Amino acid sequence: MQQPLSVHAKRIGSIDLLRGLVMIIMALDHVRDYFHQGAFLYDPLDLEKTSTALFFTRWITHFCAPVFMFLAGTAAYISGQKKTKKELSLFLLTRGLWLVLLELTLIGFEWNFDITFSNIYFIVIWALGISMIALAGLIHLPYKLILVIGIVLVAGHNLLDNVHVTGNNLPAFGWALLHQMNFFTWHGKNVFVGYPVLPWIGVMALGYCLGILYTRNFDAAKRKKILLRIGSGAILLFILIRFINVYGDPSQWSHQQSAWFTVLSFIKATKYPPSLLYILMTLGPALLFLAVTENVSNRVSKIISIYGRVPMFYYILHIFLVHLLTLLASGWFTHFGYRVWILQQPLWFSTSLKGYGFSLGIVYLVWISIVVSLYPLCKWYDKYKTSHKEKWWLSYL
Repeated sequence: MQQPLSVHAKRIGSIDLLRGLVMIIMALDHVRDYFHQGAFLYDPLDLEKTSTALFFTRWITHFCAPVFMFLAGTAAYISGQKKTKKELSLFLLTRGLWLVLLELTLIGFEWNFDITFSNIYFIVIWALGISMIALAGLIHLPYKLILVIGIVLVAGHNLLDNVHVTGNNLPAFGWALLHQMNFFTWHGKNVFVGYPVLPWIGVMALGYCLGILYTRNFDAAKRKKILLRIGSGAILLFILIRFINVYGDPSQWSHQQSAWFTVLSFIKATKYPPSLLYILMTLGPALLFLAVTENVSNRVSKIISIYGRVPMFYYILHIFLVHLLTLLASGWFTHFGYRVWILQQPLWFSTSLKGYGFSLGIVYLVWISIVVSLYPLCKWYDKYKTSHKEKWWLSYL
């Protein structure tokens, strides 16, 4: 019989493995963003322009943000087993503020290599930070109430899809931060709100609630059964709600020129902000993965888990490396030169870089090269963190 998992004795391998897997996949999307020849011309999920290979290159990365956000909540619950509520709340608050600061400074610079910060992005790390700040308050509520709030935010936020605040003003900006992806221009700055936080707060709250399954004396067999049931239920619920085609996503699926592309339309869910269907589609399989990998331990899983043990360190390094390689590749292999990658204006979905880019094969080659090249640094940092637990600041990176 499987023994209860002790959160005090060791890290949870299945969580590190899943987190590591989505961190590796995430880099593929960012390489595609900078390298692929169509990245600046059209959405890779546009069924009138995409190919199957390009569609799934983008679609598979949909798992990254919700899984990472969800597991951050789970990690918070597990960490709370060794802290008081006050200590955990303070940690979530300060780490959340730190992540927001990182997004608007270092990470923002990495995306653009622009010291004037002409482009300001409120994207995934911003949403992660705000969700942690919200969770810092939520953890003081009863467990069942946190669960209800998480479900309401995830399942109910699509009721707001038809609520729009237009204009280049503060009310529109405030609503964008909560629920409506939008672009703004203020005082020469381009501001992009890509990750409205309402549903993300719900995802993290649900992840926090999942953490109860990983407490010291929780039976492993029971945990696996619960994960299988919830994961399977989420997938079936996705199929049912998507088939009905009335609620759960602002974009309905439709019959396409072929049966296969109709399937692609069916699984094309909205990410900005993440719809109920998007969250069901991604977190359902993630829970099944946690259920079946708890006792997996081999060379491959250990390598992948390294990335999951130092996710923020890896995230910061990989953006810089992707952008640097893009700059060099553009200078060496295209007529655009490297200077275009010291950005002064948004380039995506415009004609400003028409003719730039590389094949999908090159995208995959660059992606694999980046992931492999960062492994030694991630392994070193993991060892450093493990052997220097007395350094409190390491928990912020």
